[in-house]
Amino acid sequence: MTSETVKPGPESALPASRRDVMAAAVGLSAAALAGTGAAVAQTAAAPAAGPVNTRTVGKTGEALPLLGLGTYLTFDLLPGKNRDHLRAVADTYLDAGVRVVDTSPLYGTGEVSIGDFLSARRQTDDVFLANKIWSTGEYLADESHALRSFEQSQTRLWRERFDLLQCHSLVNVEVVVPILQAWKKEGRTRLIGVTHHQNEYHDVLATWIERGGVDFVQVNYSMLNRSAENRILKAAAERGMGVLINMPLDKGRLHKAVGDAPLPDFAREIGAQNWAQFFLKWVMGHPAVTTVLCATANPDHAAENVGALRGPLPDAAMRARMLRHVETLPGFATAARLPYYPDKQAMYQGVIRRSQAAVRQRQS
Repeated sequence: MTSETVKPGPESALPASRRDVMAAAVGLSAAALAGTGAAVAQTAAAPAAGPVNTRTVGKTGEALPLLGLGTYLTFDLLPGKNRDHLRAVADTYLDAGVRVVDTSPLYGTGEVSIGDFLSARRQTDDVFLANKIWSTGEYLADESHALRSFEQSQTRLWRERFDLLQCHSLVNVEVVVPILQAWKKEGRTRLIGVTHHQNEYHDVLATWIERGGVDFVQVNYSMLNRSAENRILKAAAERGMGVLINMPLDKGRLHKAVGDAPLPDFAREIGAQNWAQFFLKWVMGHPAVTTVLCATANPDHAAENVGALRGPLPDAAMRARMLRHVETLPGFATAARLPYYPDKQAMYQGVIRRSQAAVRQRQS
């Protein structure tokens, strides 16, 4: 079972503006915020002080920060496009104490950008780097495709060995997991795992947890989609397995659900200064969760997200209170029927979107 190893910091008041949140998240001084009053800056900066919230993986004894950087779609750009905003996102996360980064060869140019940013900071070997294998082979049990993918990831990310290699979305899982087990024995990776992001595959994920032989599971879980509680989180906790969470904001649908509604006053009790921190801390509060992966291409949003890395975490009673509150908001009941990334369909234009558009055009 996982356990918290760093106590959350003190409570603090809600900030006056997004700019104050950014100041708190990246540790800027009041003097660095031109036109911002000293009293307001000091109030906003309080959550950034104190230790990073971590949780220990019972199976390995390794403590990891409760917030990690995800890279699906958000870090995929067309070659040659300006990446300054993505570099700012990565810097904000890393400067705040995030040490878990999750990526995949499937994520377009995401590996290339992450590898570049980490190398520039000389932190390539400092992060817990979780990568994936999405592979079949020329024939049953053929390792060649998986090996080529692994070697390409080594080059892009400039890592000889990964901290975690995962069978991506259970693709060819009966073949890939044994390959990963062999790679772990041979020293190509320290840990191995299985992933998915759709509820329909939760029972299959749980089966792999219960069978043993893997160290981590990655699954979708949010206030809007709590299916992982039924079997996966319980099974992982019983076996001391690490749990990475994807889609904690439900790909933008949670923010759409709350709209312009203000945060409840009791959000102060867990140090949540914005809805992103409210949603993230709710997920972090589950004792089986090791790290919550939150992706963004927006530096302002990154600054909001990292505020969840410090301060009090909700206990079971508070998590129930938080859920009851959002369930009263008018947009929550229908949010699960919204498309992913509502109002953002034109964003994240990288090689993935380009290829998807090309296929659609050929079909028309």
